[in-house]
Amino acid sequence: MKKKIYLLLLIYFLSLSSAASQNTDNLYKKIDLFGEVLEKIKEEYVEEVDQAEVMDSAINGVLQSLDPYSAYMSPELFKNMRTDTKGEFGGLGIEIGMESGVVKVIAPIDGTPASRAGIKSGDYIVKIKGDQVQGKSLMEAVKLMRGPVGSSIELTVRRKGKRKAIIFNIKREIIEVKSVESKMIGAKKKIAYIRLKSFNENSDEQLLSDVKNFEKNRKPLGYIIDLRNNPGGLLSQAINITDFFLNEGEIVSTKGRKKIETRKFFAKKGDAINGKPIIIITNNGSASASEILAGALKDHKRAVILGENTYGKGSVQSIIPLRNGGGMRLTISKYYLPSGKSISEVGVTPDILVEEIDEKFRINTETDNQLKYALNLLSS
Repeated sequence: MKKKIYLLLLIYFLSLSSAASQNTDNLYKKIDLFGEVLEKIKEEYVEEVDQAEVMDSAINGVLQSLDPYSAYMSPELFKNMRTDTKGEFGGLGIEIGMESGVVKVIAPIDGTPASRAGIKSGDYIVKIKGDQVQGKSLMEAVKLMRGPVGSSIELTVRRKGKRKAIIFNIKREIIEVKSVESKMIGAKKKIAYIRLKSFNENSDEQLLSDVKNFEKNRKPLGYIIDLRNNPGGLLSQAINITDFFLNEGEIVSTKGRKKIETRKFFAKKGDAINGKPIIIITNNGSASASEILAGALKDHKRAVILGENTYGKGSVQSIIPLRNGGGMRLTISKYYLPSGKSISEVGVTPDILVEEIDEKFRINTETDNQLKYALNLLSS
């Protein structure tokens, strides 16, 4: 075990050092120090410690020291994560990240237990089942929130603008993510509304099928693409869907340390809706792939962005399988909009700022003032 620890740390520290020859002595000292700390924990800690759990925590610590999105996944969590991107998984239905050691809600997924309970983008989960979250890794928090279908879990949340913590009791469900929902809306049913909830393996096919059906049979005057509370997903899907609405030009570029991670992606000729007007609705829960779609169409003046500022997640993570059956999510590049702008920590600014105005606000209901505003714009 100790040899494995030393090897892991040596590889990690050497990979971080661009001047390894100058720092070798210091690196070996750090490795020795880490080994000494582990030995002291094993011999003197008040309770017996599971060495495997300690090592998992150490690996997680290495990854989470890099950024809020890199993390280690045990074999069990890795299996569950692979189910997530295929569109079906068990849990509460929220995308989460880490901020200052606290779990932050990126977005609740529409129609899921978390969304129905009233969890909002930007909420901080401070307790899970009464246990403090601070100090736990992102994947430990994910594991605590998963459980048998039908069982309930208590989340304690801090929300900006609220003095007291909010407690939610949420029943777990099998989450089936239908990433695209479309319909005609408006008094004369002349506006096509596309609710894009996530970017999973089949999103582009579903969306294009709906668009072709609208164009052939309904002849809409314009389109509303709703990206609110869409936490993102697969980069390839964001590129494909953006391409549907552009005739030419750059969609997004990625820049990483490896040459293969530094690329530019361009639209192919052909606009699926022949230049018809588009309004994209965003909020703080619109992240990652959502920001690529919104940002690219904004930069090309192909769509008007309406709503609230997006989340600001401008990095690309790769899921890397590990020999133990687990995996790690590692940031391998950052992406940039056609203008050259990075949206990391900044997000995409709407052309028309329209904030939620009602405490009882729910997307695509009578309380949805943002959708009403977009509909009025396209109908006028």
